[in-house]
Amino acid sequence: MAYCWKTDLNPGESDEELHKHQELYSENQPLFPSQVSLGFDQLVDEISNKIPLYQSEIEENAIFVPSAPNRNSKKHSLDATQQISLNEFTSKTSELSHHQVRKTPVIGFRRSVLTNAQNMNKESSCGNPTGKCHGADDYRFNILASSSTGLEKTNSQKELENENHNYHIGFESSFPSIYPSFSTDFMPREENKRSTNINIVEPSLMLFKGSFLPRMSESTWPKNIEQIGSSIQLVEMPQGSNMSLASFCNKVKRIRETYHAADVNSNSGKIWSTTTTFPYQLFSNTKFNINVFIDDSTQLLHFMPHANYLVRDLIAEILHFCTNDQLFPKDYLLSICGYEEFLQNDHTLGSHKIFQKDKSVIQLNLQKNREAPGKLSRKHEDDHSQFYLNQLLEFMHIWKISRQCLSTVIKKYDSHLKYLLKTQKNVNDIIEEVKNICSVLGCVETKQITDAVNELNQILQRKAENFHQNSETSAKGLIEKVTTELSTSIYQLIDVYCSSFYADFHPLNTPDSVSFVNPGLHSHLSFTVYAAHNIPEIWVHRINFPLEIKSLPRESMLTIKLFGIICATNNAELLAWTSLPLFPKDKVILGSMLLSMTLQSEPPIEMIAPGIWDTSQPSPVTLQIDFPATEWEYMKLDSEENLSNLEEPPKECLKHIAKLSQKQSPLLLTEEKRRYLWFYRFYCNNENCSLPLVLGSAPGWDEKTVSEIHIILRRWKFSHPLEALGLLTSSFPDQEIRKVAVQQLDNLLNDELLEYLPQLVQAVKFEWNLESPLVQLLLHRSLQSIQIAHRLYWLLKDAQNEAYFKSWYQKLLAALQFCAGKALSDEFAKEMKLIKILGDIGEKVKSASDPQRQEVLKKEIGRLEEFFQYINTCHLPLNPALCIKGIDRDACSYFISNAFPLKITFFNANPMGKNISIIFKVGDDLRQDMLVLQIIQVMDNIWLQEGLDMQMIIYRCLATGKGQGLVQMVPDAVTLAKIHQHSGLIGPLKENTIKKWFSQHNHLRADYEKALKNFFYSCAGWCVVTFILGVCDRHNDNIMLTKSGHMFHIDFGKFLGHAQTFGGIKRDRAPFIFTSEMEYFITEGGKNPQHFQDFVELCCRAYNIVRRHSRLLLNLLEMMIHAGLPELNGIQDLKYVHNNLRPQDTDLEATSYFTKKIKESLECFPVKLNNLIHTLAQMTAISPAKSTSQNFSQESSMLSASKSIQRATILGFSKKTSNLYLIQVMHSNGETSLTEKSFDQFSKLHSQLQKQFASLTLPEFPHWWHLPFTNSDHKRFRDLNHYMEQILNGSYEVANSDCILSFFLSEPVQQTAEESSPFDLGEKFSDNRPKVQLVISYEDVKLTILVKHMKNIHLPDGSAPSAHVEFYLLPYPSEVRRRKTKSVPKCTDPTYNEIVVYDEVTELQGHVLMLIVKSKNTFVGAINIQLCSVLLNEEKWYPLGNSII
Repeated sequence: MAYCWKTDLNPGESDEELHKHQELYSENQPLFPSQVSLGFDQLVDEISNKIPLYQSEIEENAIFVPSAPNRNSKKHSLDATQQISLNEFTSKTSELSHHQVRKTPVIGFRRSVLTNAQNMNKESSCGNPTGKCHGADDYRFNILASSSTGLEKTNSQKELENENHNYHIGFESSFPSIYPSFSTDFMPREENKRSTNINIVEPSLMLFKGSFLPRMSESTWPKNIEQIGSSIQLVEMPQGSNMSLASFCNKVKRIRETYHAADVNSNSGKIWSTTTTFPYQLFSNTKFNINVFIDDSTQLLHFMPHANYLVRDLIAEILHFCTNDQLFPKDYLLSICGYEEFLQNDHTLGSHKIFQKDKSVIQLNLQKNREAPGKLSRKHEDDHSQFYLNQLLEFMHIWKISRQCLSTVIKKYDSHLKYLLKTQKNVNDIIEEVKNICSVLGCVETKQITDAVNELNQILQRKAENFHQNSETSAKGLIEKVTTELSTSIYQLIDVYCSSFYADFHPLNTPDSVSFVNPGLHSHLSFTVYAAHNIPEIWVHRINFPLEIKSLPRESMLTIKLFGIICATNNAELLAWTSLPLFPKDKVILGSMLLSMTLQSEPPIEMIAPGIWDTSQPSPVTLQIDFPATEWEYMKLDSEENLSNLEEPPKECLKHIAKLSQKQSPLLLTEEKRRYLWFYRFYCNNENCSLPLVLGSAPGWDEKTVSEIHIILRRWKFSHPLEALGLLTSSFPDQEIRKVAVQQLDNLLNDELLEYLPQLVQAVKFEWNLESPLVQLLLHRSLQSIQIAHRLYWLLKDAQNEAYFKSWYQKLLAALQFCAGKALSDEFAKEMKLIKILGDIGEKVKSASDPQRQEVLKKEIGRLEEFFQYINTCHLPLNPALCIKGIDRDACSYFISNAFPLKITFFNANPMGKNISIIFKVGDDLRQDMLVLQIIQVMDNIWLQEGLDMQMIIYRCLATGKGQGLVQMVPDAVTLAKIHQHSGLIGPLKENTIKKWFSQHNHLRADYEKALKNFFYSCAGWCVVTFILGVCDRHNDNIMLTKSGHMFHIDFGKFLGHAQTFGGIKRDRAPFIFTSEMEYFITEGGKNPQHFQDFVELCCRAYNIVRRHSRLLLNLLEMMIHAGLPELNGIQDLKYVHNNLRPQDTDLEATSYFTKKIKESLECFPVKLNNLIHTLAQMTAISPAKSTSQNFSQESSMLSASKSIQRATILGFSKKTSNLYLIQVMHSNGETSLTEKSFDQFSKLHSQLQKQFASLTLPEFPHWWHLPFTNSDHKRFRDLNHYMEQILNGSYEVANSDCILSFFLSEPVQQTAEESSPFDLGEKFSDNRPKVQLVISYEDVKLTILVKHMKNIHLPDGSAPSAHVEFYLLPYPSEVRRRKTKSVPKCTDPTYNEIVVYDEVTELQGHVLMLIVKSKNTFVGAINIQLCSVLLNEEKWYPLGNSII
């Protein structure tokens, strides 16, 4: 498929006439006291290289402009601004080589010469009469020529004196770098013609309406017509005068019309609980605990349905228990207690996310469907509402003022015009009204207006003189002719303004189009940069416009920059810029255009797209461009697909393609690899590559390449809709590619699409117009789902704070509100009001002094109370399923930090729900937190689908504006720093801190094991996600724990490896946070070392599962590169995540790699040091608000009062292991409990007591050297019992200290409880024989052995070995085939996860793998493995023998 130009040829026009169109048009230049020159590429090169311009060229190609405008000057602009005019030009030799030195052509500037009558004679006496037009050859390049008027003119020029000014102004035209540049040539132009008919305009500057500017027949105009005098009539256009705006409004209206308010399926007005694909591996045979409350009844029913139970079947079962009447399940719904959220009747229970994450008893409420609130549904009147964007956009009032002002000044103009025609006096009044008209219309003054006013002035000045006249040029006739031209010029200006900018009016009778010229088949695209209107007075005027264009893709963008050249240094400074698509609606722009210019800094070239800057919204500086009257349009050609002659590619080629596909993103491919992939593009498919990689390897966007891209696009079979996400990045501007991508995404369910809305909102930036398939998809889905509409609303509100694309997001937001209907739009307005009040409170609390801050908060909370008195209820922006109705004043507070975030507690509007607490932050950019949490949520969804519940707590976060947002508060969560503070000054350095805290909050063994399991899984999950995303600034203040065992991270201001530094040293030294105190808790103080092996296995499994979805994660990040996030802004950030995901590795290699990272983290002491620093800093600061802090001192005193110990006695050794003593503890209340401790734990307890109570005399501890040679166990029992008796009966302070209480009361052993591990991750053994776990794989003559773990290995004396593994592949000589792992010090259950590789093993038959375990040189165990009988690629435990065979 390719594109070609459709050319409207004019066969009646000769080559000579075509040549005439290329003549330069110029007009008379007044004499000005400042000098500038105009050039092309050479000037740009000199600007770039900071080389001064050659003075000779400046002098030779000089033209002149005014130094300072003056409203009272007779030859100055209509208004108090300056104007630059640049006439059309053409290159003499279009094929001039870039290496040749060019002669800089001169472009004639026109002075804006509207004058007042009293100074006209003075100007004329100075020798500045206007001249008449000479032949074209007289002014092709270097001659300042006069303009043609209806009067006889003279032509004169004067020498000028140069003056220094701050700036010369130059234009630069540029295209995105991915498009090739071509040589310069310019389009022809028609000769100027004048007419006295008001409905006929001057062809040289009229609007060519063939395909771009909006036109309506008279029968289609609205009836609201405002007639202004007898010259111009304005008609109201509520949908806006701009064609693209009106078209967008119509498209949105048609989308909304497809969803009628009466359609209950699409307009239920209810918030449905989100669902996923049913996770079969997670819920193979799971039952849920469900309590069901029934409306209008106190009856509570309990059910235990299977996970694959349909919701409607559960409703039927509930109804069966409730009544004997015939009831229909479809008439009922189940809502989640405390939420305005309903289960979806046609889905299974297990497919709902709430059931996937909440394993406790779930509370549901049965409601009748007709009684369930549908308050957010669209109403009948919404179906008949009209969508006029000007009614919704914030700048609507500007339009109305412009129309009112314009109507007023045109009426005055018409009145003065009638008086002038009658009396031929008071021309000054006419000129003043023309000035006012131009001021209302963006301070734009066109050439026709200037010429007409000049002619009018000259006619009246020379009326008394005796000069040649004929019947048509009598004084009165000339005045009528010129005023007609002036009115026509004003009419044209209004027409151009309305067509270029957004306005709610348009002139009624639009001039007819002129015939199109024949540009020739090989002519170059050209246009005239006519004028920069209303530029500041300090800018001196110079235009440089190098443009070389032959053929461009349909998605070409033109960027025009206005530079100022500082005369003293010749340095260039960017003053303003604008950007526009060259081919909107697939047709070239025709006629005159007014473009607003932004004064922002350098435009981001990589983000240049139609929506980057709204050229249709008036700005201080306006650029006028005249495009020639050529009707060129892209035609889509049918591409020929001839793939029948493709030969089968060699195997090595396919392997190389598969290897390249591991890069996942075209941004990560080198140029050489792109060329290789494109060369073999037709051998790529969804099995060995991804479509974004193939298309992203294309060498350019020329016609042939685009045609081949579309061939590949049509024949590609997508493996999953999400594969198409990569086609919506900025790398793919082609509309066909983006259309196919949206077609694939349309296959996603609403709840699936909801997860990726942030990326889709960013992708809107690179759409070609607001009617694109992506915008339509978003609007369609927002009409189908309130969840999508709500999240899309807040994403669009936040996106308006970005530097660019604000106007597009405003329009899309207006369309969303129109589609949502009045009820939901009113809800949005209430939420916005709530956020506004919270923002004001946050700013006042933050700026208040410390003593006054609490009083300020209490006072300002009253505003929230008044808000709820007025609106009653409001949905929470964080979660639309939560409805709030008031403020719990006493529970509101603030946190002590730099931003002083607020803690706000709302009353739940649902009577069955609890209060809702949130954190409101002012001064923090939460967009990055939103992205990190979104990616983590995607990873968790992947795990759940694979049957792995990592017990992740992923709190909600929402950016609601620039530097502000909401964060969900997790109940009963406390920071690790608080736990460390509770353990004393050196709490972060202790091993048992976490274990002790969980023991204190989980007294029952079942609760303790559940907390241990939750910590085990959640810790592993956060290790994986924080490593992949490179989350930094990790310390104990942003790691939180719940009493139920869940660990989670907060605050993601630093990620992708952007670590903070202190003195040039990175503060984050570990790959992720996994400390020895976490390992201590997981292994229960070292009693269960196999738990560490299970932890490593879990981490590696989770890591490998995520790695299989590397493409999705990288696509999501790549789509956010241009979101303006501080730490995600380039390819290097994508590379960082790619390197952490390691998609090129096998699962065995990745397992070995991640195990090394676990060990690195475990051995990283700076992590503990960092935690210690934060703990010390927190101890010196005031704790946060009392309602949210954990008061540990009260906790300890309560523990002391209720849990003091009367006696502790050793009963004997534990049944589990002979290394643990079984201790009976007698409480002061008479209760008893059992606990198990080792001798090492007793020794550590004594050391802790010595440090904590250094001033007290403690009992002597029975160390090992006190033991006799015989009967040592009995002696140790007796000595330890005596030691415990002395401790408990001694000092009250020691006996009731945290050390003693936690030692004896933590981890109670339940005598009736069955001993079982809280984890079930793999094979379990009842024997104590030594074993080694291996995974053996064999592929392409390469034998790979992964050494995973060993169990129960000891030295001959029973001590723990520092073991390593040696391999020998027999029958080869040992010195050739010997391999060795690293040693693990002092461990009976070591973890290795190391890979051993043997290359060039041609076959396994006849080979034996001999494995020997040694501790230094001491033999530990061995085994011989016959490789021919091994099950490959499977984990297996092999028993170790006690000798080498």
